[in-house]
Amino acid sequence: MPYAKGSGPSIVIALGGNALGNTPQEQLDLVRQTAVNIVDMIAEGANAIITHGNGPQVGMINSAFDAASKDAANKVPFMPFPECGAMSQGYIGYHLAQAIQGEMRERGLERNAVNVVTQTVVDKADPAFQNPTKPIGSFMTEDEAKAMAEATGADVREDAGRGWRRVVASPIPKRIVEFDSVQDLVENGYVVVSTGGGGIPVFEEDGRYVGVPAVIDKDRSASMLAAGFGADMLVILTAVEKVCINYGKEDQQELSHMSVADAERYIAEGQFAPGSMLPKVEACLDYVRAYPQGKALITSLECAAAGLRGETGTIISLD
Repeated sequence: MPYAKGSGPSIVIALGGNALGNTPQEQLDLVRQTAVNIVDMIAEGANAIITHGNGPQVGMINSAFDAASKDAANKVPFMPFPECGAMSQGYIGYHLAQAIQGEMRERGLERNAVNVVTQTVVDKADPAFQNPTKPIGSFMTEDEAKAMAEATGADVREDAGRGWRRVVASPIPKRIVEFDSVQDLVENGYVVVSTGGGGIPVFEEDGRYVGVPAVIDKDRSASMLAAGFGADMLVILTAVEKVCINYGKEDQQELSHMSVADAERYIAEGQFAPGSMLPKVEACLDYVRAYPQGKALITSLECAAAGLRGETGTIISLD
Protein backbone atom coordinates (compact mmCIF):
# COMPACT_ATOMS: atom_id res chain seq x y z
CA MET A 1 0.00 0.00 0.00
CA PRO A 2 1.21 3.56 -0.64
CA TYR A 3 2.29 5.59 2.37
CA ALA A 4 2.15 9.34 2.82
CA LYS A 5 5.43 10.96 1.80
CA GLY A 6 7.20 13.19 4.27
CA SER A 7 6.69 16.91 3.96
CA GLY A 8 10.43 17.66 3.98
CA PRO A 9 13.31 17.29 1.51
CA SER A 10 14.28 14.21 -0.48
CA ILE A 11 17.70 13.00 0.63
CA VAL A 12 20.17 10.28 -0.26
CA ILE A 13 22.19 9.16 2.76
CA ALA A 14 25.56 7.42 2.33
CA LEU A 15 26.48 5.55 5.50
CA GLY A 16 30.15 5.05 6.29
CA GLY A 17 31.53 1.71 7.43
CA ASN A 18 31.79 2.95 11.03
CA ALA A 19 28.00 2.72 11.22
CA LEU A 20 27.99 -1.02 10.50
CA GLY A 21 30.76 -2.76 12.45
CA ASN A 22 32.82 -5.78 11.42
CA THR A 23 30.74 -8.83 12.42
CA PRO A 24 27.04 -9.70 12.00
CA GLN A 25 26.35 -9.35 15.73
CA GLU A 26 28.30 -6.10 16.05
CA GLN A 27 26.45 -4.79 13.01
CA LEU A 28 23.08 -5.78 14.45
CA ASP A 29 23.86 -3.80 17.60
CA LEU A 30 25.22 -0.76 15.75
CA VAL A 31 22.41 -0.42 13.22
CA ARG A 32 19.91 0.06 16.03
CA GLN A 33 21.66 3.30 16.96
CA THR A 34 22.17 4.11 13.30
CA ALA A 35 18.41 3.76 12.80
CA VAL A 36 17.75 6.26 15.60
CA ASN A 37 19.80 8.90 13.78
CA ILE A 38 18.22 8.14 10.40
CA VAL A 39 14.69 8.20 11.81
CA ASP A 40 15.49 11.55 13.47
CA MET A 41 15.68 12.91 9.91
CA ILE A 42 12.60 11.01 8.73
CA ALA A 43 10.65 12.31 11.72
CA GLU A 44 11.39 15.84 10.51
CA GLY A 45 9.77 14.99 7.18
CA ALA A 46 12.70 13.76 5.08
CA ASN A 47 12.09 11.25 2.30
CA ALA A 48 15.18 9.06 2.47
CA ILE A 49 17.14 6.63 0.36
CA ILE A 50 19.91 5.01 2.41
CA THR A 51 23.07 3.64 0.81
CA HIS A 52 25.89 1.95 2.68
CA GLY A 53 29.39 0.57 2.45
CA ASN A 54 30.08 -3.17 2.56
CA GLY A 55 33.87 -3.50 2.68
CA PRO A 56 34.27 -5.60 5.84
CA GLN A 57 31.12 -7.60 5.13
CA VAL A 58 31.82 -8.59 1.53
CA GLY A 59 35.41 -9.37 2.48
CA MET A 60 34.20 -11.65 5.26
CA ILE A 61 31.82 -13.49 2.91
CA ASN A 62 34.48 -13.81 0.22
CA SER A 63 37.10 -15.08 2.68
CA ALA A 64 34.68 -17.63 4.16
CA PHE A 65 33.87 -19.10 0.76
CA ASP A 66 37.54 -19.05 -0.27
CA ALA A 67 38.51 -20.98 2.86
CA ALA A 68 35.65 -23.45 2.53
CA SER A 69 36.35 -24.08 -1.16
CA LYS A 70 39.90 -25.20 -0.30
CA ASP A 71 38.56 -27.96 1.96
CA ALA A 72 37.76 -30.92 -0.28
CA ALA A 73 35.63 -32.51 2.43
CA ASN A 74 33.19 -29.57 2.42
CA LYS A 75 32.63 -29.60 -1.35
CA VAL A 76 31.88 -25.86 -1.27
CA PRO A 77 32.24 -24.26 -4.72
CA PHE A 78 34.26 -21.13 -5.42
CA MET A 79 31.87 -18.19 -5.03
CA PRO A 80 32.14 -15.40 -7.65
CA PHE A 81 32.65 -11.94 -6.19
CA PRO A 82 29.44 -10.36 -7.60
CA GLU A 83 27.44 -13.00 -5.72
CA CYS A 84 29.35 -12.15 -2.53
CA GLY A 85 28.37 -8.52 -3.07
CA ALA A 86 24.72 -9.51 -3.48
CA MET A 87 24.85 -11.49 -0.24
CA SER A 88 26.35 -8.54 1.64
CA GLN A 89 23.66 -6.20 0.27
CA GLY A 90 21.00 -8.66 1.36
CA TYR A 91 22.00 -9.04 4.97
CA ILE A 92 23.12 -5.44 5.56
CA GLY A 93 19.90 -4.18 3.98
CA TYR A 94 17.88 -6.63 6.07
CA HIS A 95 19.48 -5.30 9.26
CA LEU A 96 19.05 -1.64 8.27
CA ALA A 97 15.46 -1.92 7.02
CA GLN A 98 14.48 -3.96 10.08
CA ALA A 99 16.04 -1.46 12.50
CA ILE A 100 14.61 1.60 10.70
CA GLN A 101 11.16 -0.01 10.56
CA GLY A 102 11.26 -0.81 14.27
CA GLU A 103 12.33 2.72 15.19
CA MET A 104 9.60 4.28 13.02
CA ARG A 105 6.94 2.07 14.60
CA GLU A 106 8.17 2.98 18.07
CA ARG A 107 7.68 6.66 17.19
CA GLY A 108 4.30 6.12 15.56
CA LEU A 109 5.49 7.02 12.05
CA GLU A 110 3.24 5.52 9.38
CA ARG A 111 6.01 4.64 6.93
CA ASN A 112 7.63 1.39 5.84
CA ALA A 113 11.26 0.49 5.08
CA VAL A 114 12.36 -1.79 2.27
CA ASN A 115 15.69 -3.06 0.94
CA VAL A 116 16.37 -3.27 -2.81
CA VAL A 117 19.33 -5.39 -3.91
CA THR A 118 20.82 -3.13 -6.56
CA GLN A 119 23.01 -3.54 -9.65
CA THR A 120 25.21 -0.79 -11.07
CA VAL A 121 26.26 -0.73 -14.71
CA VAL A 122 29.95 -0.14 -15.39
CA ASP A 123 31.82 0.26 -18.67
CA LYS A 124 33.94 -2.60 -20.04
CA ALA A 125 36.30 0.05 -21.42
CA ASP A 126 36.90 1.62 -17.99
CA PRO A 127 40.71 1.83 -17.55
CA ALA A 128 40.37 0.34 -14.06
CA PHE A 129 39.85 -3.09 -15.62
CA GLN A 130 43.31 -2.91 -17.21
CA ASN A 131 44.96 -2.54 -13.82
CA PRO A 132 42.95 -4.12 -10.96
CA THR A 133 44.29 -2.79 -7.66
CA LYS A 134 41.57 -3.29 -5.00
CA PRO A 135 42.56 -6.22 -2.71
CA ILE A 136 39.77 -8.47 -1.47
CA GLY A 137 39.55 -11.66 0.55
CA SER A 138 42.12 -13.46 2.64
CA PHE A 139 45.90 -13.64 2.27
CA MET A 140 47.38 -16.61 0.40
CA THR A 141 50.77 -18.05 -0.36
CA GLU A 142 52.11 -17.42 -3.84
CA ASP A 143 51.35 -21.03 -4.83
CA GLU A 144 47.78 -20.80 -3.53
CA ALA A 145 47.23 -17.48 -5.32
CA LYS A 146 48.52 -18.76 -8.63
CA ALA A 147 46.45 -21.92 -8.32
CA MET A 148 43.33 -19.80 -7.71
CA ALA A 149 44.15 -17.60 -10.69
CA GLU A 150 44.57 -20.64 -12.93
CA ALA A 151 41.39 -22.32 -11.68
CA THR A 152 39.08 -19.30 -11.63
CA GLY A 153 40.64 -16.60 -13.83
CA ALA A 154 40.91 -14.25 -10.86
CA ASP A 155 43.62 -11.56 -10.77
CA VAL A 156 46.09 -11.96 -7.89
CA ARG A 157 48.89 -9.76 -6.60
CA GLU A 158 51.49 -9.69 -3.84
CA ASP A 159 50.32 -7.27 -1.13
CA ALA A 160 53.06 -5.21 0.54
CA GLY A 161 55.10 -8.20 1.68
CA ARG A 162 52.19 -9.64 3.68
CA GLY A 163 51.20 -12.35 1.23
CA TRP A 164 49.17 -12.68 -1.94
CA ARG A 165 45.58 -11.56 -2.41
CA ARG A 166 42.95 -11.45 -5.07
CA VAL A 167 42.56 -7.99 -6.65
CA VAL A 168 39.66 -6.47 -8.57
CA ALA A 169 39.03 -3.23 -10.45
CA SER A 170 37.27 -0.15 -9.05
CA PRO A 171 35.42 1.28 -12.07
CA ILE A 172 33.28 4.44 -12.28
CA PRO A 173 29.51 3.77 -11.92
CA LYS A 174 27.43 4.62 -14.99
CA ARG A 175 23.82 3.69 -14.24
CA ILE A 176 21.75 2.04 -11.52
CA VAL A 177 19.67 -0.77 -13.00
CA GLU A 178 16.89 -0.63 -10.39
CA PHE A 179 16.65 3.18 -10.39
CA ASP A 180 13.01 3.29 -11.55
CA SER A 181 11.97 0.79 -8.88
CA VAL A 182 13.69 2.81 -6.15
CA GLN A 183 12.06 6.01 -7.43
CA ASP A 184 8.59 4.41 -7.45
CA LEU A 185 9.04 3.21 -3.87
CA VAL A 186 10.14 6.65 -2.65
CA GLU A 187 7.24 8.32 -4.47
CA ASN A 188 4.91 5.96 -2.61
CA GLY A 189 6.34 6.96 0.77
CA TYR A 190 8.75 4.10 1.43
CA VAL A 191 12.10 4.55 3.12
CA VAL A 192 14.45 2.67 0.78
CA VAL A 193 17.80 0.98 1.43
CA SER A 194 19.54 0.73 -1.94
CA THR A 195 22.85 0.59 -3.83
CA GLY A 196 24.76 -1.02 -0.96
CA GLY A 197 28.50 -1.18 -1.48
CA GLY A 198 28.05 1.00 -4.58
CA GLY A 199 25.85 -1.66 -6.16
CA ILE A 200 26.74 -5.03 -7.69
CA PRO A 201 28.92 -4.15 -10.72
CA VAL A 202 27.48 -5.44 -13.99
CA PHE A 203 28.18 -5.16 -17.70
CA GLU A 204 25.24 -4.64 -20.05
CA GLU A 205 25.40 -7.12 -22.93
CA ASP A 206 22.64 -7.38 -25.56
CA GLY A 207 20.00 -6.13 -23.15
CA ARG A 208 21.10 -8.46 -20.34
CA TYR A 209 23.25 -7.84 -17.29
CA VAL A 210 26.32 -9.86 -16.36
CA GLY A 211 28.02 -9.58 -12.97
CA VAL A 212 31.68 -8.58 -12.96
CA PRO A 213 34.21 -8.89 -10.10
CA ALA A 214 34.83 -5.27 -9.11
CA VAL A 215 34.33 -2.79 -6.28
CA ILE A 216 32.47 0.50 -6.84
CA ASP A 217 33.03 3.46 -4.53
CA LYS A 218 29.77 3.73 -2.59
CA ASP A 219 29.92 7.53 -2.33
CA ARG A 220 30.17 7.85 -6.12
CA SER A 221 27.14 5.62 -6.56
CA ALA A 222 25.24 7.58 -3.91
CA SER A 223 26.13 10.79 -5.78
CA MET A 224 24.86 9.36 -9.06
CA LEU A 225 21.67 8.15 -7.39
CA ALA A 226 21.04 11.55 -5.77
CA ALA A 227 21.61 13.46 -9.02
CA GLY A 228 19.44 11.10 -11.05
CA PHE A 229 16.66 11.25 -8.51
CA GLY A 230 16.88 15.04 -8.24
CA ALA A 231 17.29 14.73 -4.49
CA ASP A 232 17.38 17.98 -2.55
CA MET A 233 20.42 16.82 -0.63
CA LEU A 234 23.17 14.22 -0.69
CA VAL A 235 24.21 13.40 2.88
CA ILE A 236 27.56 11.64 3.30
CA LEU A 237 28.06 10.43 6.85
CA THR A 238 31.55 9.86 8.16
CA ALA A 239 33.53 9.95 11.41
CA VAL A 240 33.85 13.75 11.73
CA GLU A 241 31.31 16.51 12.26
CA LYS A 242 32.84 18.87 9.70
CA VAL A 243 35.38 18.72 6.87
CA CYS A 244 38.70 20.32 7.86
CA ILE A 245 41.59 21.91 6.05
CA ASN A 246 45.12 21.70 7.47
CA TYR A 247 43.86 18.58 9.23
CA GLY A 248 45.90 17.55 12.27
CA LYS A 249 47.96 20.75 12.26
CA GLU A 250 47.98 23.71 14.64
CA ASP A 251 46.04 25.81 12.15
CA GLN A 252 43.38 23.15 11.49
CA GLN A 253 40.15 24.81 10.37
CA GLU A 254 36.64 23.37 10.29
CA LEU A 255 34.57 24.31 7.25
CA SER A 256 30.85 25.03 7.43
CA HIS A 257 30.52 25.65 3.70
CA MET A 258 32.45 25.05 0.49
CA SER A 259 31.54 26.22 -2.98
CA VAL A 260 32.57 24.05 -5.92
CA ALA A 261 35.43 26.49 -6.58
CA ASP A 262 36.55 26.31 -2.94
CA ALA A 263 36.54 22.52 -2.97
CA GLU A 264 38.47 22.37 -6.24
CA ARG A 265 41.11 24.70 -4.80
CA TYR A 266 41.47 22.64 -1.62
CA ILE A 267 41.79 19.45 -3.67
CA ALA A 268 44.54 21.04 -5.78
CA GLU A 269 46.33 21.97 -2.53
CA GLY A 270 46.17 18.34 -1.35
CA GLN A 271 44.02 19.19 1.67
CA PHE A 272 41.97 15.97 1.59
CA ALA A 273 43.48 12.52 2.08
CA PRO A 274 43.05 9.98 -0.74
CA GLY A 275 41.00 7.01 0.39
CA SER A 276 39.50 9.08 3.21
CA MET A 277 37.96 12.54 2.80
CA LEU A 278 38.97 13.11 -0.83
CA PRO A 279 36.53 10.63 -2.45
CA LYS A 280 33.71 11.99 -0.28
CA VAL A 281 34.34 15.57 -1.40
CA GLU A 282 34.70 14.43 -5.01
CA ALA A 283 31.39 12.56 -4.81
CA CYS A 284 29.71 15.72 -3.49
CA LEU A 285 31.19 17.74 -6.36
CA ASP A 286 29.91 15.19 -8.90
CA TYR A 287 26.40 15.51 -7.44
CA VAL A 288 26.34 19.32 -7.28
CA ARG A 289 27.71 19.66 -10.81
CA ALA A 290 25.12 17.21 -12.14
CA TYR A 291 22.25 18.69 -10.10
CA PRO A 292 23.10 22.36 -9.38
CA GLN A 293 19.89 22.95 -7.42
CA GLY A 294 20.99 20.48 -4.76
CA LYS A 295 23.30 20.72 -1.79
CA ALA A 296 25.62 18.11 -0.34
CA LEU A 297 26.28 17.64 3.37
CA ILE A 298 29.25 15.89 4.97
CA THR A 299 28.94 15.27 8.71
CA SER A 300 28.88 12.54 11.35
CA LEU A 301 26.03 10.12 11.90
CA GLU A 302 25.29 11.65 15.29
CA CYS A 303 25.00 15.15 13.78
CA ALA A 304 22.98 14.14 10.72
CA ALA A 305 19.61 15.57 11.80
CA ALA A 306 21.21 18.82 13.00
CA GLY A 307 23.14 19.01 9.73
CA LEU A 308 19.91 18.65 7.78
CA ARG A 309 18.57 21.65 9.72
CA GLY A 310 21.69 23.64 8.79
CA GLU A 311 23.07 23.69 12.34
CA THR A 312 26.33 21.83 11.72
CA GLY A 313 28.30 19.82 9.18
CA THR A 314 29.91 20.99 5.95
CA ILE A 315 27.62 22.05 3.09
CA ILE A 316 28.93 21.89 -0.47
CA SER A 317 26.97 23.84 -3.08
CA LEU A 318 27.52 25.31 -6.52
CA ASP A 319 28.24 28.81 -5.14
